[in-house]
Amino acid sequence: METIINSIPGYRVYEYLLVLSPHEELRSRIIKVREEFAEKYKTDNAGRSNPYITLVNFSQYAMMEERIISRLHTITMGFPPFKVELKDYGSFPSHTIYINVTSKLPVQNLVKRIRTESQRLMKLNDDNKPHFIMEPHMTIGRKLKPWQYEKGWLEYSHKHFTGRFIANEMTLLKRLAIESTDGYRMKYQVAATFQFQNLPVVTKQGELFG
Repeated sequence: METIINSIPGYRVYEYLLVLSPHEELRSRIIKVREEFAEKYKTDNAGRSNPYITLVNFSQYAMMEERIISRLHTITMGFPPFKVELKDYGSFPSHTIYINVTSKLPVQNLVKRIRTESQRLMKLNDDNKPHFIMEPHMTIGRKLKPWQYEKGWLEYSHKHFTGRFIANEMTLLKRLAIESTDGYRMKYQVAATFQFQNLPVVTKQGELFG
């Protein structure tokens, strides 16, 4: 039944990521760190995509995309650009190693704003609710096996990294929520980009609940 519904354009379910991306020079440095980690600890999952800070991930019907994009445009029109500071490494025991975001507050404020104003639009059903990331981070290795995590964290807990960028925009990425029989997933594509403009935005009462 799910396959039949997914073949009807408006009812196709997409997976979405809303992200902050670093500038090219910093992105290249992070990719190099991830490639070194992947080579040393025999992982490949974090090295396949560009590095970014995920704000929210969710699944939703294609027909909802236009409304979600419109809502996110409204949010970013009233949100100012902000500095993102990266320093050293952290971990989620016992599966993920990441670069720390030390300037958490502006990222968390943005996520809270998105959650307040977009949560209902992003909810597919009771089993597929949006996941808002309140602990911002830049992943180096994820879904690690116990030995990969233990050896990797033993090394990276003592390593240093510094970087910073100005978040002028956020990007909505999407891919079809279909996995092939061999486990292959489609790559994420850019659905929309939203500039932080810091403009006065007036929201009509009831508009946020449409």
